[in-house]
Amino acid sequence: MNIYLLIIIVSLGGACALGILARRLNETALNPVLPQEFDRIFDPEKYKKTQAYSREGMKFENISSLISTLITIIFILAGGFNLIDTISRSAGYGPVVTGLIFFAVLAFLGDVLSTPFDIYQTFVIEEKYGFNRTTIPTFIIDKLKGYLLGAVIGGILLSGVLLFFNATGSFAWFLCWLFTVAVMVGIQYIAPVWILPLFNKFTPLEDGELKEKIEAFARENGFELEGIFIIDGSKRSTKANAYFTGFGKKKRIALFDTLVNELTTDELVAVLAHEIGHCKLGHIRKMLITTIIKTGVIFLLMSFFLNSRELFDAFSMEHMSVYAGLVFFALLYTPVSIVLSIFSNISSRKHEFEADHFAAEKTGRPESLVTALKKLSASNLSNLTPHPFYVWLEYSHPPVLARIEALRKTSRNLS
Repeated sequence: MNIYLLIIIVSLGGACALGILARRLNETALNPVLPQEFDRIFDPEKYKKTQAYSREGMKFENISSLISTLITIIFILAGGFNLIDTISRSAGYGPVVTGLIFFAVLAFLGDVLSTPFDIYQTFVIEEKYGFNRTTIPTFIIDKLKGYLLGAVIGGILLSGVLLFFNATGSFAWFLCWLFTVAVMVGIQYIAPVWILPLFNKFTPLEDGELKEKIEAFARENGFELEGIFIIDGSKRSTKANAYFTGFGKKKRIALFDTLVNELTTDELVAVLAHEIGHCKLGHIRKMLITTIIKTGVIFLLMSFFLNSRELFDAFSMEHMSVYAGLVFFALLYTPVSIVLSIFSNISSRKHEFEADHFAAEKTGRPESLVTALKKLSASNLSNLTPHPFYVWLEYSHPPVLARIEALRKTSRNLS
């Protein structure tokens, strides 16, 4: 068997099996005894509902992952990529436009595969547990907007990469790297104004106690904001969230309306102090630098495989091309991607602990963040007792009980 084909099939199957194993261990770790920290947050029935939600979600993820992996492997072995390449080439365009057609067909097929799972997740599971607020028209419109964004942003990015690799020789990987980084940074600047409002309505936070306290905290900690906004998260889900978006002076705070309705003013300030902590502690900058470096390494490695006849033979390809090579390298890169994601999650969990400590120390109210985490865990039906292996493999945030324990320690140190 072709060595590249063997690596890819084993990687895809291994990734699927690893995920199923982790979710199985996670299911066995579901503890029917409510942790004492949550005595006043969960009643027995709601805690049972939390565990049922976790079990159903993991079962669904196992099934969807297995089906998607099997279809992908069958598609590879059946020569599906060569068929799409033949169709793309039949239009008679040059390598860049042909490549865009190739990616468009792949994206469409991928969406055809994933949409039934999305529909079931949204309109069956999320609906069953009281989270879904998405209507069918909203779901369809979101899909169409996603297609439009994918065509515009993906088209620009892929056109540049294909052009450089087809026309600039041995330093193509370097030019692709610079171009991709420029597009990434550019999107971060335009997203708050042009992209995110396509999906949610951003309403400036009204004057009042909450706005005054947030602005006072930001000012005291040297954090410059363009604005504080409420977004209509309840349009799609009852789950609560908050995030920062933008760079430099374009930084915005976005609060889901569900979050504002769920938490007190002091709890909201604590949550946002956590987010500000990520910025002040350099986590966002470190993540950006890491992403830039990783992107450069990926393009460099990719340049060594784009002309590998053996790699193309693994997919039964009649013709070699840059655009197909990009996809094949991405599949070959699967085991490396899994390993890197584990290290990325470890770093992310460390950053979350640090941001929690920052929020507790700067607000002087660790308990406000504790109660906020408890309320959010309850409203989102979060798993309170995840298995350590599942946390290690999948979690970008520490388990809520670990965060609360760390905040209790910070509280003792402050008092």
